[in-house]
Amino acid sequence: MQLAQENPDFTYVLRGASEAGVLVNQETFTRSFLLTPNRIVQDWRPTSAADLTPEDMLALLELEPTLVLLGTGPKQRFPSAAAMAALLTRGIGIEVMDSSAAARTFNVVATEGRKVVAAFLLPG
Repeated sequence: MQLAQENPDFTYVLRGASEAGVLVNQETFTRSFLLTPNRIVQDWRPTSAADLTPEDMLALLELEPTLVLLGTGPKQRFPSAAAMAALLTRGIGIEVMDSSAAARTFNVVATEGRKVVAAFLLPG
């Protein structure tokens, strides 16, 4: 059997997540950030799910996603209902998961050509 490596047709690939940070291409991020297949927004304000406010979601809305993957660190932690409603009431899906799962899921969804944003909460 022959194996072929597929190179994605987007700029940023999530390589993994650990307690040290999130690896995008060859760079490790240690502060909260937003990621689309072709754009990074660094230094996103919130540092935890408990810290996330509806106003923080405005930066996500500017990226015009249809789906947001929220990576909350080593464990899945849900933000407030108000923070989630800031997306859901606009018809934007949000999946909350640990950061490693968000990294894996992002690559799959981005490869499908969907308008996805990965939002990673990191203590910085």
